[in-house]
Amino acid sequence: MQVPAPVDYQRARSVEDAISLLERHGPEARLLAGGHSLLPMMKLRLAQPEFLIDIGDLGDLSYIREGPNEVTIGAMTRHAELLSSPVIARLFPIAIDAEKVIADPIVRNRGTVGGSLCQGDPSEDLSAVFAALGASVVIRGTGGTRVVSLDDFHAGPYSTVVGPAEILIEVKVPVVAGMGSAYEKVERRVGDWAIAAVGASITLSGSTIASARIGLAAVGVGDFRAKEAEAHLLGKEAGAETFAQAGAIAAQNCNPHADQRGPEDYKRHLVAELTQRALTRAHQRVLEGESK
Repeated sequence: MQVPAPVDYQRARSVEDAISLLERHGPEARLLAGGHSLLPMMKLRLAQPEFLIDIGDLGDLSYIREGPNEVTIGAMTRHAELLSSPVIARLFPIAIDAEKVIADPIVRNRGTVGGSLCQGDPSEDLSAVFAALGASVVIRGTGGTRVVSLDDFHAGPYSTVVGPAEILIEVKVPVVAGMGSAYEKVERRVGDWAIAAVGASITLSGSTIASARIGLAAVGVGDFRAKEAEAHLLGKEAGAETFAQAGAIAAQNCNPHADQRGPEDYKRHLVAELTQRALTRAHQRVLEGESK
């Protein structure tokens, strides 16, 4: 039976308390939110923190708030709360698409938005979702609070820019009028990590594409963005041919690695197909919104 190495444990009473504990115990301390990412790694001894700081009681970090220009999501918001939110469903259907294929109800009831992002897993669905939405995150530490674009948040596989005595407290998602979004994923079995996944958001000016963002997961893109494909879309006529071209460009410029989930050429094929599907659904959602 796999068991974690011995570790000390304390429950934080507030964000400030959590930051203080992180500062006191140094780089070997880790925050415990839902635990569905960290605990399995501890059982495999891939992570061996000496001190766990449980932030499960920080209910003030669990919220979804709609403002005139952005929606803010607390870091302790559970996946299930994101999935059931009418605000998220109305403004960001891409997140609903993704949450339906993240793990299973047990994990979604405990796992948190902040925990998912801070794990830094290259296959993490919400990282691709928020990249496609142009989101940013709020990080608080002993030096104060800073806002970081999600484009700059990941520092490499399983690594983020959150410092040793810092905590991610919020995700900010801009509200863009007339935007459509969608998420597509292929997995080996229900609830598994992606073999490849693509999220897309677009806005139109007439029938041409005014803005576009494409998020990729599990295919070796450090910032989760298909920037070359995004650039290709701008000013083009929205439609099947344009979306297929963007898919081919995204597939060419990603960097998948062969593993137990498939060879590189298969993953590139999936990126091309899923990009086209995500853009097609995002486009359809724009049109549906315009017809209301």
